[in-house]
Amino acid sequence: MGVAQFVGQKIKEARTNFGGSGISQEELAKELGVTPNTVSRWETAIYKPKLQDLDKLANFFGTTISSFFPADEQVVTHNTLLRAAKAAEDLPESDKKAIQDFIEFKRAQHKLKKSK
Repeated sequence: MGVAQFVGQKIKEARTNFGGSGISQEELAKELGVTPNTVSRWETAIYKPKLQDLDKLANFFGTTISSFFPADEQVVTHNTLLRAAKAAEDLPESDKKAIQDFIEFKRAQHKLKKSK
């Protein structure tokens, strides 16, 4: 299974499990400001969601962008994480969250470029 298919499957899983009983493609489309056909095409990997769409999906489902990608695509070296944590330890929590969101955004951007 390719990355695009995996992403589509994760979108569908998030949608069908949302709130315990799931929501329709139409309801999700309305929440995100896209058409139901677009949601369908994401789920079937006909379309690849743009980064902005993945950000909207992650925010809507209360997750991170990286949750839509395979685990092996989420690996970040231990030393990089330690350096980043050390550099950020004196920052306010809101700044730490903004940095984390930016990292997730950039990682997803690179993953999407690789899958093209």
